[in-house]
Amino acid sequence: MIAFVSGEVVSRREDYVVLQTSGGVGYHLAVSAETLSHVPAAGESVSLHCHLVARDDSMALYGFASEEERDLFLMLLGVQGVGPKVALALLSGGPPRELASALASGDVARLQAVPGIGKRTAERILVELREKVAALGGEQGEITVTRGDDPRRIARDGLVELGFTMQEAEGFVAAAEGESAEDLLQSALKAARQ
Repeated sequence: MIAFVSGEVVSRREDYVVLQTSGGVGYHLAVSAETLSHVPAAGESVSLHCHLVARDDSMALYGFASEEERDLFLMLLGVQGVGPKVALALLSGGPPRELASALASGDVARLQAVPGIGKRTAERILVELREKVAALGGEQGEITVTRGDDPRRIARDGLVELGFTMQEAEGFVAAAEGESAEDLLQSALKAARQ
């Protein structure tokens, strides 16, 4: 198995990079937007952690800026209905630590904000990975998750359930006043009506 690839960046595209190794071989690696942000300009050197997905009709190499991101990718692939493209889309939403925190805290709305992920898939991902990600954070000491119910998150999720987009909901909740989820939700709905 290919664990990592080091080489010169030949090209950077929206969803992949091509690296030329010292042996003259060019590797096409599919990457998340998060990993792409860590890849330097063409002509510079970089090392990426990798995972090879071999299927009957194709072989695809996926690259990651960190081992943590690759570990999350592998966990996501273990969930029924989540393929490499959906896993990369989830990882593209921000740093691996942010996604791990969302998984450990049960943030369904964060997962549903990713194109291609519906409510059932988001819930399945949470059910299967919540404890695994919490354990991962405990071992590495990098992921801090608060287990309590965050009133702002509850209010935001309520607005999303009512049909607001994630961005609209976050904007209304950020401007809302109150301590409890109910107060925040009422304040946000009042602002939304104006």
